[in-house]
Amino acid sequence: MTSTTQQTAGTIDGAALLNEVEAFHRRFNIFPTESAYVAVALWDAHAHLLDCFDSTPRIAFLSPEPGSGKSRALEIVETLVPRPMVAVNASAAALFRAVSGPDGRPTILFDEIDTVFGPKAGDNEELRGFLNAGHRRTGVTYRCVGDSQTVTPFPSYTAVAVAGLGSLPDTILDRSVIIRMRRRARNEKVEPFRARLHEQEGHALRDRLADWAEQARGWVMGAWPEMPEGVSDRPADVWEGLLAIADAAGGDWPERGREACVRLVKASQANDKGSLGIRLLTDLRDHVLIGIDRLPTIAILDRLNALDDAPWADLHGKPLDNRRLSKMLGEYMTADNDPVASRNIRTSGGVLKGFFAKDLEDAWTRYCPPPTSATSATPLHPRSEPLNL
Repeated sequence: MTSTTQQTAGTIDGAALLNEVEAFHRRFNIFPTESAYVAVALWDAHAHLLDCFDSTPRIAFLSPEPGSGKSRALEIVETLVPRPMVAVNASAAALFRAVSGPDGRPTILFDEIDTVFGPKAGDNEELRGFLNAGHRRTGVTYRCVGDSQTVTPFPSYTAVAVAGLGSLPDTILDRSVIIRMRRRARNEKVEPFRARLHEQEGHALRDRLADWAEQARGWVMGAWPEMPEGVSDRPADVWEGLLAIADAAGGDWPERGREACVRLVKASQANDKGSLGIRLLTDLRDHVLIGIDRLPTIAILDRLNALDDAPWADLHGKPLDNRRLSKMLGEYMTADNDPVASRNIRTSGGVLKGFFAKDLEDAWTRYCPPPTSATSATPLHPRSEPLNL
């Protein structure tokens, strides 16, 4: 593969160039894993080759606390990508007009993304829609234009890097390579970044990446990179272009790229608790209905609200109640394709409304991660006394 790649990619040694890009990041950034350096270097190169791919992954530098190097990581990326556009608090209208503008497609760098999607930011469905649509090459944003309010499609496809505190909406997270940043330890040292001194170095690497991208374009555009075992669906969409670049570069980058892919996909899945509905289904399976074929709603709520590290005791300031529980479970179907609904359960104290495990089994199979021995071994002890069924 290496010799063919080098002949296809021309005279520039892609592997050596990516090594230099990685080394440039290492001077100024402390990333949490070796895989993160590989992924970021590949992402920098992919921004020069967007037209070769059907989709573009977002790269997200996230951390739980300030001072973790997120903005610096974005600052270094800015020196390496084509036509960077720093977009703090930019509106969706400004972004989609920039992407479809006459100056060419920018690489959008969105710092402080938590101010857009954080808990105090309110709804930003328009911007979320732009970021989601722009993941795909065919993505467009529709707007009414002119006095006649003609519906006009604006292209949304562009490379986007974000940095912020906390997390992101699920629809953006699962389209992203996620780098979970940490504050530097006392023994971790980086070189201070000085724009006047170091921007020119980054720009020189950027120009060489652009030259290599032109020479590698034919190889990358026709490539269907082999995905690591277990990487499919959305993660495969995220990594396909990055691995095509790793293959085109040659050297040890194909191996390093796939190792980084596996590690970062597994890490993102370990941190992904899914939607609130999937969390509810999983908690019912793993902590509430263990060894029980049915349970009254009052007992289910008691057990859910007693769960540590779970959202049920404080959903927007109040605990999960029977109305919300019924509404959430009603969005899923039984094996007979009927909405999951409460049914009568006869107890020693009379007939109560509740839920049956067999009504949830199909949803558990389709939506929940496989149970582990740690979560399925011991049922949760509720605060109240068990009901005699």
